[in-house]
Amino acid sequence: MASISISPIETADQRALRRRSLTLLLLTLVYFFSFMDRYILSILLELIKADLGLSDTQLGLLSGFAFALFYATLGIPVAWLADRHSRRDIIAISLTLWSAMTALCGTAQGFLQLLIYRIGVGVGEAGSSPPSHSIIADLYPPEKRAGAMGIYSTGVVLGGGFGAIIGGMIASAYGWRWAMAAVGLPGILLAIIVRLTMVEPRRGLSDPPSQVRDTSALPSLFDGLKSLFACPPAIHLILAVTITSLVGYATANFGPSYLQRSFGMTLMQVSLIYAPAVALAGAFGGIMGGRIADTLGRRHGLHVQAWFVAALKLIALPFTVLFYFTYDLTTGFAAIIISYLLASSYLGPSFALIQGLAPTRMRAVWAAITLLVINLIGLGLGPSVTGILSDLYKPIFGAESLRYALMSASLLTPWAIFHYWRAGVLLQRMA
Repeated sequence: MASISISPIETADQRALRRRSLTLLLLTLVYFFSFMDRYILSILLELIKADLGLSDTQLGLLSGFAFALFYATLGIPVAWLADRHSRRDIIAISLTLWSAMTALCGTAQGFLQLLIYRIGVGVGEAGSSPPSHSIIADLYPPEKRAGAMGIYSTGVVLGGGFGAIIGGMIASAYGWRWAMAAVGLPGILLAIIVRLTMVEPRRGLSDPPSQVRDTSALPSLFDGLKSLFACPPAIHLILAVTITSLVGYATANFGPSYLQRSFGMTLMQVSLIYAPAVALAGAFGGIMGGRIADTLGRRHGLHVQAWFVAALKLIALPFTVLFYFTYDLTTGFAAIIISYLLASSYLGPSFALIQGLAPTRMRAVWAAITLLVINLIGLGLGPSVTGILSDLYKPIFGAESLRYALMSASLLTPWAIFHYWRAGVLLQRMA
């Protein structure tokens, strides 16, 4: 009689690890949609400015501070919930909310109404990144975490790029209002897919046994804040990524307007040439940067990842400056592509290092605190101050005021490089 073999029952941990690539893909798509919905405004700024009669200061507030204030501050209580409840469900609900609010932006009849809807987008997006960071940290061990975070970070450049591509094409044919609806509504479908297919991992699943903290305890929000501020390497990493984000958000939000005003590019040209080029360069840089950082971390220690980012940003800085100094479109285009290729590597290693330093049960809170600082200062001040500077510079530089406003923001990069270097020094001492 033939024997009957019985397959062992798959455990929840095994299932989570087997499907971690799918989970990472879904989280990256959610991140993609968040930045597509966030940056759709950047390609539409000139059309919205003309239609609603807005100033650069108002445009900066719409794309910067008004969004960032609610996005960043609400991230803290949402992260507190994510460390206690289903991270998957929080992500799905948040995605539904911000997608609907993005679509509603297309119905705005004035600055105040558009401002309210943009605040709604920020409220929704507050529930995306902190639980996503926590899930990725649980699915990937420290030696693979920067690579996974690097893949996840491609949602930034690809989402922003595709938002500009799709938004520009639809706006050119049907107007900016339909562009908002076309970018916002598909996110509701993705939210359903996330809720039905994503597997949530056990907290601390991929941590080495020696690094697993007590996962039964539920620390308070104050405990999370206290533990983070007692970790100097994390503080330097947060400062570094915040300053980097300030420069990046200024460029991302006003870059399309700069190309239209200073180089005479049309909306369609920006959408079909500039947007896909920087998206692909940024995505390639993010993925390869994460992989190289993982390799360097395994061979030389995780502290080298911080120095690696500092080195790439130092190399990228002259190209960023050239983008704003040149009056030749070809030179400027080449410079910004190289800059994106090199500088976009920072997200994966930065967030991976921060998550590696965080206590297991506080990962979402640490991510939210990180994003609070990044977005209040980086996203909140980057576009807003750039818009204010552009208006202030107009009596001096006229039509080129935006060029010099963006240049002013980019000169903060050496400050970020210092913090990456210092974080590496402190991480080396902890090894």
